[in-house]
Formats: sequence, structure tokens, C-alpha cells
Amino acid sequence: MPKLKTRKAAAKRFRATGTGKIARRKAFKSHLLEHKSANKKRDMSQMALVNECDVPNVRGMLPYL
Repeated sequence: MPKLKTRKAAAKRFRATGTGKIARRKAFKSHLLEHKSANKKRDMSQMALVNECDVPNVRGMLPYL
């Protein structure tokens, strides 16, 4: 069976947790931060888990994750 290629864009955006789940960054933290509250910005700094319905797509992009 041939080796599978990793989608490099996805490799930069997702990583595996210790239990094998897939973690991602939250959106809306890159710019226009003046009007956002400190609580909202702090919450967006945390990692989030990929939704279970999206996990098969991410696993397909990252076969060796």
C-alpha cells in the first residue's frame, strides 16, 4: 500500500491531544480586537476540540496524526 500524503495546510491547523482527539484554534482572534471584551478574547485564546462530525474529514487530511 502506498504512503499517504499529509495536507500541509491542515497539519498547521490541527494537532492531536493526549487522548487522540483533534484540537483546533478558535476563530476571530486575529484582528479587530478593540471592541471585543477581555473575556471574549481570553476565551478565544483557548484550544477547542474539532466537532465529531468533522473528525473524519480532518483524519482524511492527516492520515498520520
